[in-house]
Amino acid sequence: MKQLIAAVTITAITGAGIYYYPSISGLPKRLPITKPPVVKPLTPLVESTQQLQHNQIEVAFVLDTTGSMSGLIQAAKDNIWSIASSMASAESAPIVKMGLVAYRDRGDEYVTKVSDLSDDLDTNYGELMQYRAAGGGDAPESVNKALYDAVTKMSWSQSENSYKVIFLVGDAPPKMNYKDELQYPEIVELAKSKGIIINTIQCGQQSGTKASWKDIATLSQGSYFQVEQSGGAVAVITPFDKKIAALTKELDDTRIFYGSAKVLREKEGKKAAADRFNRAASPASVARKAEFNLSKSGKRNFSGDNELVADLESGKVQLDDIPAAELPKEVRKLEPILRHKLIKDKSQKRKKLVQKLTKLTEQRSVFIKEEMSKRDDAERSLDNQIYQTVKSQAAAKGLSYKDESAKY
Repeated sequence: MKQLIAAVTITAITGAGIYYYPSISGLPKRLPITKPPVVKPLTPLVESTQQLQHNQIEVAFVLDTTGSMSGLIQAAKDNIWSIASSMASAESAPIVKMGLVAYRDRGDEYVTKVSDLSDDLDTNYGELMQYRAAGGGDAPESVNKALYDAVTKMSWSQSENSYKVIFLVGDAPPKMNYKDELQYPEIVELAKSKGIIINTIQCGQQSGTKASWKDIATLSQGSYFQVEQSGGAVAVITPFDKKIAALTKELDDTRIFYGSAKVLREKEGKKAAADRFNRAASPASVARKAEFNLSKSGKRNFSGDNELVADLESGKVQLDDIPAAELPKEVRKLEPILRHKLIKDKSQKRKKLVQKLTKLTEQRSVFIKEEMSKRDDAERSLDNQIYQTVKSQAAAKGLSYKDESAKY
């Protein structure tokens, strides 16, 4: 039985570059007796996103989660995706890895919680969603322990091309009388030996915090700035958010992960985190995530490793060469020809959704730009001050940003 093989145009999730890949344009009515021929993909018209990504941003947010920080924590939940988009907007499309350290003080429910650096922002965002403001009450907090964990317990790269940075965010000074832990002057030196810059963000105007926060930033050759106790983040609601949120859920559902039992468990966790976010977050927050995932850098968060649709399109793997045990249950139970059909349907659906989302996010950006031109709070916002700091410091690593202000 003759199979028709055609070349179809598939635009990558990044929206950058067009590739030509082979795919089946028609399916036989009966299951073929012989194994379908393996067709080698044609050379892409442009370099792949991974080939273009030479720079990397590794950023750890060290966040005070005591009772007075509820406003800032909510602002972080609402705006972390726009902050990621701002960081990813460098011309070289850097790989963006984020990590989190939540801290309180001895005697509270915990002293620190560490989520390692990862380009899987979905999973780390799931950790952020669990943060609640509680504890504290006696002003100084375990800032030294939190900074030490950020410097020593995260998998910082040794690459000289990587912009490595910590943002310390809190409203109370460090407790300096714990005899069994390093204090921040020593921790800053340790960070500098690893090429890590520490920036400090003071929330509110609590007495005693400014001096230590400025000292930490100065010793690290980083930046200090102050925001409102609520975080001072800018939140713009647009008429496109709800539609973007609905389409984002559909786009997430086109992902099919494969691999060992361990990998499949990890990827199920990633999908579950994304599902929780899509259900619980505001449409505006989902729209911010969509913009990041549509960027060149965001492709790694959307598909990452071991995503079947993307890997088949790129020619990284061949479906018939993957052991059935490494396929997810919904694919494993299908006959081979139906597996091919499922992947083809997912690919076509993804292409259409990306086209719709790209248009909507562009319209959203225009709307936000017009709204921000009417406001006078953008320059002082948490989002913009982080962006301006990154823009200035990352230039030393060859990262160039054209946008004058942050994404919202």
